Amino acid sequence: MEEIKYRGKKREGRHRDTWDPFQLNPIGAEKESKRRCFQLAQYLVAALVGLAVLASAVVAKGSLLVLSTLSSPTSMRSPKEKQFYMLMLVFCLVFPNILVFLKSLWRCAFKSFVKPNMRTMSFIFAIESLVSLGTSTLVLVVMPQFDVLTNLFISGGVCIVSAILQIIYRLQRETWKIVFPICSLILTVAGYCLLGIDYYVRVSSYVDRQGADCFIYVGIGIFSSLLISLCWWENPLQATNSMQETLTELDGFRDFVFVISSILRIIVIGVVYLIYHVLIEKSIIWKDFNLQDEDWELLQIGLVLLFLQAFCSAACHWFGVVACKIHSVRMSFAVPVCSTGPAVLLLGLILFITQAQSLEGAQSGSITEFCESLVHLSHKNTTPVVLLEITRSICRTSLNSYYLQWPFSMLALEGVCMWSGFVTCTYYVWKIKVQRIERTSQLFVRRLYESAFIDLSLLLNTKMKVPRARNQESGDDMQKCVIYLCATMWHETYDEMLKILTSMFRLDRYRGDPKEEHNDCFDFECHIYVDDAFMTEKETGKRLVNSYVTDLIHVVIEVYRVFTNKEPDDVSIIMTPYGGRMMFVMPEGNMLYVHLKDKNLIKNKKRWSQIMYMYYLLGWKGYIVKNPQKMKRQHNPSRESMVSMYGDIFVLPQHDNDYKRKFISDDNTYILALDGDTDFQPKAVILLVDRLRMYSNVGAACGRIHPTGMGPMVWYQKFEYAVGHWLQKTAEHVLGSVLCSPGCFSLFRGSALMDDNVMKRYTTTATRASEYVQYDQGEDRWLCTLLLQQGWRVEYNAASDAYTNSPEEFKEFYNQRRRWGPSTLANTLDLLHSGPETVKRNSSISRLYIFYQMFTVSSSILGPASVTLMIAGAFQFVFKIAGTTSIIIASVPPVFYVIVCFVAKPNNQITIAAIMSILYAFLMTASFFSIIGDMVIQGTFLTPTGLFLVSMAIMYAVTAVLHPEEWAMIIYGLMYFICIPSGYLLLTIYSLVNMHIVSWGTRESSKGEGEVKKNHNILCDRKCTLCCWDMKLQVTQESENLMLRQIAGQTLQQIPALAITNQHSLIQNAEPEAKVDTKPEKAVNKSSGDKQKGMLGKGNDAASMSSEDTLYRNSITPSLSDHGDREEDDDLMVADYEDQELTVKDWVEPVKEEFLKKLTYANMKRNLQEQIRYALRNKQEDDVCEELVLMLTDTLSRELSDVGPEDVVPQTQLEELGCSLEEHARRILRTNQMEKLENRVKAAIKKTLTAPQIENLDEGEQDFWNKLLERYLTPIVDTKAHTEEITKELKSLRNKAVFLYFIINVLWVVATYFLQAIGTDVLSIKIPKFFPNGTQSDETLNVEPLSLMFLFSFAILLLIQFLAMLYHRVYTLIHVVSYRSSEKDYKERIEEEDDDCLTLENADGLSFNNDDL
Repeated sequence: MEEIKYRGKKREGRHRDTWDPFQLNPIGAEKESKRRCFQLAQYLVAALVGLAVLASAVVAKGSLLVLSTLSSPTSMRSPKEKQFYMLMLVFCLVFPNILVFLKSLWRCAFKSFVKPNMRTMSFIFAIESLVSLGTSTLVLVVMPQFDVLTNLFISGGVCIVSAILQIIYRLQRETWKIVFPICSLILTVAGYCLLGIDYYVRVSSYVDRQGADCFIYVGIGIFSSLLISLCWWENPLQATNSMQETLTELDGFRDFVFVISSILRIIVIGVVYLIYHVLIEKSIIWKDFNLQDEDWELLQIGLVLLFLQAFCSAACHWFGVVACKIHSVRMSFAVPVCSTGPAVLLLGLILFITQAQSLEGAQSGSITEFCESLVHLSHKNTTPVVLLEITRSICRTSLNSYYLQWPFSMLALEGVCMWSGFVTCTYYVWKIKVQRIERTSQLFVRRLYESAFIDLSLLLNTKMKVPRARNQESGDDMQKCVIYLCATMWHETYDEMLKILTSMFRLDRYRGDPKEEHNDCFDFECHIYVDDAFMTEKETGKRLVNSYVTDLIHVVIEVYRVFTNKEPDDVSIIMTPYGGRMMFVMPEGNMLYVHLKDKNLIKNKKRWSQIMYMYYLLGWKGYIVKNPQKMKRQHNPSRESMVSMYGDIFVLPQHDNDYKRKFISDDNTYILALDGDTDFQPKAVILLVDRLRMYSNVGAACGRIHPTGMGPMVWYQKFEYAVGHWLQKTAEHVLGSVLCSPGCFSLFRGSALMDDNVMKRYTTTATRASEYVQYDQGEDRWLCTLLLQQGWRVEYNAASDAYTNSPEEFKEFYNQRRRWGPSTLANTLDLLHSGPETVKRNSSISRLYIFYQMFTVSSSILGPASVTLMIAGAFQFVFKIAGTTSIIIASVPPVFYVIVCFVAKPNNQITIAAIMSILYAFLMTASFFSIIGDMVIQGTFLTPTGLFLVSMAIMYAVTAVLHPEEWAMIIYGLMYFICIPSGYLLLTIYSLVNMHIVSWGTRESSKGEGEVKKNHNILCDRKCTLCCWDMKLQVTQESENLMLRQIAGQTLQQIPALAITNQHSLIQNAEPEAKVDTKPEKAVNKSSGDKQKGMLGKGNDAASMSSEDTLYRNSITPSLSDHGDREEDDDLMVADYEDQELTVKDWVEPVKEEFLKKLTYANMKRNLQEQIRYALRNKQEDDVCEELVLMLTDTLSRELSDVGPEDVVPQTQLEELGCSLEEHARRILRTNQMEKLENRVKAAIKKTLTAPQIENLDEGEQDFWNKLLERYLTPIVDTKAHTEEITKELKSLRNKAVFLYFIINVLWVVATYFLQAIGTDVLSIKIPKFFPNGTQSDETLNVEPLSLMFLFSFAILLLIQFLAMLYHRVYTLIHVVSYRSSEKDYKERIEEEDDDCLTLENADGLSFNNDDL
């Protein structure tokens, strides 16, 4: 209700100034805000991850301590049990090495392999051998000799080398922080000293008959800890940039080193085990490893402890990585890991206190008596083994001393020292700052973790200094980037244009709001490329913009009003070699360009628009950035939005990003490819930017595309898109790389597009039949194929949502897929053909992934045959027809449709396909219920068909649940199921047979081309619907005249012509172009007839305006400022506004007319209010701001009292109004003692009164466009002979493809037919029949091997995709949570008043202060 009142209040304010206060309010135009449910979810996820880290670390550490206790020589277990538990300890050490070996081998075999440097590799192998020697010695030799508490504490000493290196290299930014590693070293040494003293007291006090040999194990333990601490030698060296060449070289072949080093570590572990326990202790009896039935308890305890230790240590490592990636380093990583040791101790004490009562002897008077009683419990089966041995191990400490028990405090103090030592050594973890979805290799030094010391391993392995790409200009942590939003338009409707413009303005508001803070560092520009933007007026032959451009202009103005409550500020109309350009400054200072393409001057269609903006934004703009002297500069102070550079040189606003780009590399220059109807939120763009920012090998990233619209065809596409993204795209992302990044919403890296064989190859004009199919029918897929072949990766982000209109009509849908189908197949085959070379270049594509794609392509090729056999099965189920007969019947419709597609016209083919689709839908519905009925009759669903159907339903249901915001898509699954024959059989046939048709097929419209004439001679235009048939009734002037002549018997000369209301439209202009001087004196001389003649589209606005207003409008100059006398400078004065005349083309003036409506009374009043409020937006300026708004609005109303609300104000009145407003503003500011705000208020007034400008391109850019058009974009004019030759080639290619498809599918159907004909008793696989309760039936199910093989293969494919989806979902959740923790904070920034005023003044006396800038 509050929102309704707020909208009503705003409308009332507008209604005071105009009788037309009503406006559109596009969905999503409201201001974004943080959603509390997401904040709560973020904290909940962080808490759960922290608990998972703590729990897994405690279980992993506790399991290792229990195993070392059970295998101890002083344990009360039998020798057979001890040697088995010792073997479990060995496996615990080996397990992480096996994981690293498998992962590194996978990457070397299927990703990338770099030849290693033998010297560096030998050094790494030596370090790894020493580390493995220390780990195996400490765990397998020393820890079994110690008690459980000593084992818990002694592992803290593995940080000693890291502390020493931190002290040596002085890694701390603040000098005082060197105290931390010094304290760590002192505490660790003190802990070792206390360890020796504790064991000296035990020996001297005869605690548990402790022998003097324990000192040997203490020494070995300390030496082993030193060896283990070498494991993290890279961390301090990386932080100091020492050995940079060696470390950089190591990163290249680290995978190969890990393959060898993991094997080497396993060998060292095995050697230590064999040497000590076989040769020295001789405690291994090999035959005892042959366990019998009575050893089940031993096997159970050992395997459970092994599983817990191995699994939980791996889980702790993974959850630790997740905690860092979701920006919860302190709460979910540092706190749980540092708390692991105390938590294990606390948990052990709780278990000891609560469970020790169950042991006999617990009622003894002293601890010594209790410990002696434990010996008698070793042979009783009722005693818990683990609890008994842990208790027995605690009895080996000084607590069991007959003389002195106070030395036990030294053991406790040892634990405190060791724990404090490694916490102070890893103090940097608490201050570490990570970016969103930071790479694991950027967070941790080593991929390997030490399972025996999982908590210390995680802390010491965390990089002391996380490397970041630094901004070369400012040194910021996050590298800035520039994003070019490039939307291609092709006959979009008004509502579709509204979506894309609203999305762009949303991003402008998100990025540029000066009152709100956020950390997303990017600049952006918006570019819209309108194909087929011009029409030729039939009566005059003038080239004017068509109604699509008219709609676009109205949309821009409307969206600008919605977001700012005013008209566009700075508008420039620029004439270009390819047509024209409109330039807007968006509300927050970002630029919006609308490029109008004339198909007579430049190639039209989407691919050529992409080439156009790639060469312009990456080629030309990249060139002028590298050559700043080419950039347009001027002294002209007329535009208030200019940026100060170098004191007295001022950069035009459209070149602001070009200057910023000087400090941004091509790797951080991105192009966001959009369609003209795409709807997206700023979050979607930022999530895609994260992928490219964090992973340098990612050349493109796409988001989740949601089709919008109404009707059955849209319902089908909703589920189709959902399944395609849920399963297929995620599988491609996880297993290798996404093959197609859709052009409606994809982010491309500039350096990837500029790579060899990408952009240059993309400009290839199709000359052969196969090129027409691959290049022009699916340009986005071909561009991705080029990127993949050059070694770039394409990724998919499921959380980046974009919405685009989908075909709502059956015909439009079929024509769209007619383009996509052959193009998809052609590009996939091209990638498979270049598979070996692509595997070598692209680390994301492996041989297994190539095999996966071969399997999917084979499945799609066999799609028609599979659907035909499915239809045959439906005939069997529904009509109880024999198998062979049902196959023949099911094959008739496809063959019939193939013949129809060869002989009928495309529209007739689609009509027949629609009818057949309806019939197939009825059959599929009947089949669906028949299968369910058959399962009921059989009494089981455990049949191949039943299992497949049930598993498919469960899999899709689970997949939908895992996508909570999209789960409703599952509702459309039934629609998708009954349309399978249409989508996979009829559509495939239609696409293949019509492969020779290379027209776009969708949005084909000639709207606007003959619109002017149509408005004059069409009297009646009606569309009628009868049942399902559309009828069009049209009456033209000629037909009406003919009817009147027949009725009245008059001749054609007696019938009066239709009156034309717009008298100015009869005036013909003899010259196609007019010379218009920018001086007011010359502009007034232009006739109003020429102006009225070029009105946009309908021309209604022109008819309602007086000729005087028209004259005044023509007299508006590009700037209201008096330029004064200036010296000419050939280097800086690119545009001389005093003398230069612009050659204005016919289309310019009508476009200018639309923007001149800004200078009506109602619009100026609203604009002035908003300009003042925006200029004085700081809180301390609120009072004077409101006073200015009130007084200046009153001045405006008084000065324009004789002007109507919809009348354009004449130029003379504008000049007088500007002077009056400035004088009143100066007076108000002087009264409030706020004179320093005068420049800001003056700039706001000038912006309010500034008219749109007409410009030409500067010479350099003009030359660029001329050469680009000449080289790549000249419109293709095909000769008749060439057209006939291409048509012949396309038909030949079509025939070959259809023949190949036909043969493969017929062979599959024929093979199945003969297997049916031979009989299931001869060639069949007999499967036992089971009921749901698990009992087996006497009957068997006979299945053809071919059908079972295909069903089994398809099930495996779906299972692979399902598992890939699960993996992708987890990492999508991580990304979303990390984004939510660092997204824009919508709280207003607290502005501080800036009293100091920086002033820049040039030689001409022109001064600028910080208010102007």
